[in-house]
Amino acid sequence: MAKKLLLVDDEEGIRKVLSIALSDSGYTVFTAQNGEEALDIFRRETPPIVLTDIKMPGMDGIELLQTLKQESPDTEVIMITGHGDMELAIKSLKFQAIDFVTKPINDDALEIALNRAHEKIRMRQQLREYTENLEALVREKSAKLVEIERQVAVGQAVEGLSSAMRDIAVDLEGGLTYFNEMPCFVSIHSPQLKVIAVNPLYRDRLGDKVGHNSWEIYAGKTGTQANCPAGQTYKSGKGLRTKATVKTASGGKAPVMVNTAPIRNQDGDVELVVEISADITEVKRLQEELDRSQQRYQQLFDEVPCYISVQDRQLRLTAVNRRFKEDFNVEHGAFCHEVYKHQGEPCPNCPVAKTFEDGHSHQSEMVVTSKAGERYNVLIWTAPLRNAAGEITHVMEMSTNITQIRKLQDHLSSLGLKISSISHGIKSLLTGLDGGMYLMETGFAKDKSERVKAGYEDLKLIVSRIRKLVYNILFFAKERELKRDRVDILNFVDDVASTVEPKIIANGIEFVREFDASVGALKLDAGVVRLALINILENALDACLEDEAQKSHKILFRVQQDDKQIFFEISDNGIGMDREVRESLFTLFFSSKGNKGTGLGLFIADKIIDQHDGRISVESKPGRGSKFKVSIPKMISKSVITKRKNE
Repeated sequence: MAKKLLLVDDEEGIRKVLSIALSDSGYTVFTAQNGEEALDIFRRETPPIVLTDIKMPGMDGIELLQTLKQESPDTEVIMITGHGDMELAIKSLKFQAIDFVTKPINDDALEIALNRAHEKIRMRQQLREYTENLEALVREKSAKLVEIERQVAVGQAVEGLSSAMRDIAVDLEGGLTYFNEMPCFVSIHSPQLKVIAVNPLYRDRLGDKVGHNSWEIYAGKTGTQANCPAGQTYKSGKGLRTKATVKTASGGKAPVMVNTAPIRNQDGDVELVVEISADITEVKRLQEELDRSQQRYQQLFDEVPCYISVQDRQLRLTAVNRRFKEDFNVEHGAFCHEVYKHQGEPCPNCPVAKTFEDGHSHQSEMVVTSKAGERYNVLIWTAPLRNAAGEITHVMEMSTNITQIRKLQDHLSSLGLKISSISHGIKSLLTGLDGGMYLMETGFAKDKSERVKAGYEDLKLIVSRIRKLVYNILFFAKERELKRDRVDILNFVDDVASTVEPKIIANGIEFVREFDASVGALKLDAGVVRLALINILENALDACLEDEAQKSHKILFRVQQDDKQIFFEISDNGIGMDREVRESLFTLFFSSKGNKGTGLGLFIADKIIDQHDGRISVESKPGRGSKFKVSIPKMISKSVITKRKNE
């Protein structure tokens, strides 16, 4: 069966060529020339994959993407973009586009994007089937539990019947006939604890015990005169209910639930005792089967290769599987958002909350943090759990760790972005080189030394930018083994400050150094740490240049220490950042500067500091500046040493 796909592009030539290629690949292709027509076709044909251009007249690709995701969240959308639409392409990923390809469309790139879409659809289907299987298992075990409860109810009913017989059997003759058809062992006992009458089932299964002692049919402690049910009823004058084991006529044993009722004469004295026993062998068998099923269910619950939790309406974790416990800190009564996100409020658009609201399964993808501090990408699927009345009491949440898949996807997605960003940067640098060379050539030709000097300064600036770009590319492209040497920190930070200070001052920004004179030496790879600090300082410079609200700006470069670490602090009073920008700051190719940034600088800075077993923390608010604090341990940790040996 051919796979369905909707192709949306306002250029007829692209629609025609892509339709032929996709048809050859086994797709049934529906085409539309604009967003409105695409929606009509989508609602009629419901293709699982949509391939759409970003820029179109009328409804553009972004608006079409948002509408499709609102109507059908499971539909995967691939965006088609030109090289100049890279910001829109990145924006489309925030609206849950699976991928994008650039014009002219490369067949291999398109195949990778389509395979990624199919993989996500397949994974979602597997999770859905897994959820349905678990729900069916829960329903099956619930049905067996209800059956057991019915069996227990039989014993309660028998007890009620026994009590009712007190008013029936004053005369022994005919009294027992009421019990002949009952599926229980019925017997009547005299004050001398002799069996004086039994029903047919009693006689068939336990033997004709008329005239025998009342306790002879019982095994164990109950099989004594002092402890037999009839004897206890005569002593207390009250009916009783107890479990016992009877000896069958074939030599076997059977567990029973015994109910007795005293039969009184007209003077109120206990004249006879009716004993009714229900065979609970089947109930016991069902209970044992249920126990085994519960063990298998618990084993399945614990061994599945994903995180499973059961949550109540307050989003508290009431049950979790073994893998969940291993990777996350779980305390009794903990909230899901505390365990997953370490935050006090529920997550926006929480899929569990949505399931409680509408009773449907929901799917979501988010980033969570383990108890070891590792960040995982997880694909979440929810399922409602209902009581006998059909009310949702809990929601089961299944989360699959797709971190490795996302890393692979990020590497593949970053190839196009990397080439585009590098090409743009190189183009800008080449233009600058051309300008500097032109100034020098015309300066020499016209014997104007000022022009030659200006051209030379431009060339020096461009060369430094080329050097920085090349370093960034090398760090991104290949893991580099650190070359740690003992470095005098004061000389080191003085060199870093001297590198960026002229550029900062030239832009009219105050630059302040605060270096703790007691800071000694530290083993580090000076070249790469220098690059990391310069990237952060230049980010502070850009933040000040973008801020038009204040007349004067200042950048502070501070170095401090404590017993265990050395701190490099870089703060500015520039434009600042909101929470979304802060959380994405060190993400590959993320940039809040538009075309002015490559999205490599802070990503690489974070990578460098992490290689030194350090960390970067950020404090910032919009309009109130930013503070970057880099901490590097004075001693190399065992984990870093082990990692280096393994490498």
